[in-house]
Amino acid sequence: MSTIALVDDDRNILASISLMLEAEGFKVRTYSDGAEALRGFAAQPPDLAVLDIKMPRMDGLELLQKLRQKSQLPVIFLTSKDDESDELLGLRMGADDYIKKPFSQRLLLERIKALLRRKDADASGAVDAGLIKRGKLELAPARHACTWDGRHVELTVTEFLLLKALATRPGHVKNRDQLIDAAYGETVYVDDRTIDSHIKRMRRKFREIDSEFAHVETLYGVGYRYRED
Repeated sequence: MSTIALVDDDRNILASISLMLEAEGFKVRTYSDGAEALRGFAAQPPDLAVLDIKMPRMDGLELLQKLRQKSQLPVIFLTSKDDESDELLGLRMGADDYIKKPFSQRLLLERIKALLRRKDADASGAVDAGLIKRGKLELAPARHACTWDGRHVELTVTEFLLLKALATRPGHVKNRDQLIDAAYGETVYVDDRTIDSHIKRMRRKFREIDSEFAHVETLYGVGYRYRED
């Protein structure tokens, strides 16, 4: 049974997410600020943490910075609509994924399960039978791992699912609704611009490794496609 740590100064969010996770069989520990959470993590390390960015005493970014000095604990950020710069900073500091408030609890649950599967697969050294190879691109779905020309690309769960949806059928155009379904599920509504934001950040990560990367193409007014060499 995995232990999930929830860190948020909104007690209503802590209560509702705790109930949902406990109903799914998880152990849950809750903290109302970053300083309290840091002490709790040292005493009883969780398997995954869900952190709000905006908190008193020690916010989610500072807490993540301190965690990454000692631990690769999987971390999901909860962010507000106006926190785009904080989201980017958090991802660069080592957050594994982020979800914007207000959010679907089902979406959060699926992101938690995906990160725990990746953690378990990494720990066991599991071989991914569903490996996807497209030229220099290699995707290992069980571990949510991605490499480009042999070099690791650190993608969030959402970015990985979007890239997988595109790379599974090279040359085939997927519109934003199809990509939303692939990354979030059919029952979750997100704005089209959310997909655009994830694609933009995904491209930036590949271009940090290969400045010539241009394999995720935009067809304006239509959608996106993966172009194989």
